[in-house]
Amino acid sequence: MNDDESPAAELKALKAEHRALDEQIAALYADGGADQLELARLKKRKLRLKDQIERIADSNIPDIIA
Repeated sequence: MNDDESPAAELKALKAEHRALDEQIAALYADGGADQLELARLKKRKLRLKDQIERIADSNIPDIIA
């Protein structure tokens, strides 16, 4: 995360990239002759983004002991 980028802005950008990867993966499947190595690479990147999104979202929720 950049110093001038808020967590909300970073979260929005990561979610947009995650959606774009999802669309790219769906397009490769639709083509039928999808390159398995490329699909694996895209899926791995998508999972890393999901982890980043969850970490940022979790850090925005305060720890409240009830």
